[in-house]
Amino acid sequence: MMARKVLALNGDEAAAYAVKQCKPDVIAAYPITPQTIIVERLSDFVADGELDAEFIAVESEHSAMSACIGASAMGARAYTATASQGLALMYEMLFVASSFRLPIVMSVANRALNSPLNIWNDMSDTMGARDCGWIQIYNENSQEVYDFTIQAFRIAEDHRVLLPVMVCHDGFVVSHSTEGVEVLSDGEVDSFLPPRDPVYPLDVEKPVTIGCVGVPEYYPEIKYQQEVATKKSIETIKEILREFNESFGRSYGIVEEYRTDGAEVALLTIGSISGTAKEAVDEMRAEGKPVGLLKLRLFRPFPIEALRKSLSGLKVVGVVDRHISFGSCMGGALNMEVRAALYEMKDRPHVMGFPTGLGGRDIRVEHFLKIIDELLMIAEQDALEEEYKVVGCRGPGCIGP
Repeated sequence: MMARKVLALNGDEAAAYAVKQCKPDVIAAYPITPQTIIVERLSDFVADGELDAEFIAVESEHSAMSACIGASAMGARAYTATASQGLALMYEMLFVASSFRLPIVMSVANRALNSPLNIWNDMSDTMGARDCGWIQIYNENSQEVYDFTIQAFRIAEDHRVLLPVMVCHDGFVVSHSTEGVEVLSDGEVDSFLPPRDPVYPLDVEKPVTIGCVGVPEYYPEIKYQQEVATKKSIETIKEILREFNESFGRSYGIVEEYRTDGAEVALLTIGSISGTAKEAVDEMRAEGKPVGLLKLRLFRPFPIEALRKSLSGLKVVGVVDRHISFGSCMGGALNMEVRAALYEMKDRPHVMGFPTGLGGRDIRVEHFLKIIDELLMIAEQDALEEEYKVVGCRGPGCIGP
């Protein structure tokens, strides 16, 4: 294996560097904290001649996605990035991109939604967009942001998939934290990601209709095909992850298991909080407690079979959401998905949700230790009294800050 460079990059810079190497034809850019660094760096690459791309400075996030849709429909490799209110503003066009089966890649630096005004991290933005038909990948650190941005283009453009992909990382926690990132050479990226081969590009010589009225006689079948394609994409995603691992020595799966051998209870996490949770697991393991952790990287399509396999044999699972689904019976979307996935399992574990870290509130090791204590108590009693508890919050029934 050739020697590779290690660069000091924050999460946003890692995304931008990976995008540069993926050679998009069109970049639609609109600034919003904490994503702005991504499009700033990409504008530098274009201005300095390091990237031959059309850089479009649009007037809103809605326009950014609209520009990407037009470019991608013409056969171009298209990219944009956003966060929070920006993602909410482009909501209408998210459905258009996925329904048109356009392989757009978008980075999202996860940030809480208004109101009150908050620029810090939680996952309210992308979890709120979970039904828009996009593949969603969540990353723990800058290295994962870099690696999965490259893989996202390959996944999206695969003719068995042809779906847009969100590559998500936690705002400020990852987006502005600098660490060493091992980058591939341009040649390695070129060998892994071939030029885009569009299936039905818009062509005045071969006209086709896109986005016409979907009358009830046809609409259900069109949506059903989209659902089938989304669910089937999970096999292609796993295949591409395996190829990336074999080619470049990275060990990634859609579910990462940490110290699960012999575990009776486990945390299930997503995003940057996974690193802190691992510290808590290590502390409990040192005390002889049978605790493990599973980190979910892929949220859409939801990896039902992989989770069932990883969670089988456990007594209790604590699902840690970094958002809250108001009025739901399970606290957060991740908890709802996990419980639904395990419902038909024989001898399924108890599942309890723990929404936490809302609006960027710090999630510390001691929070995870308290969650683990709850899980061990449930395992001992073999009974679940509550569906979820909010963590790191002042209020009745919460696990306090």
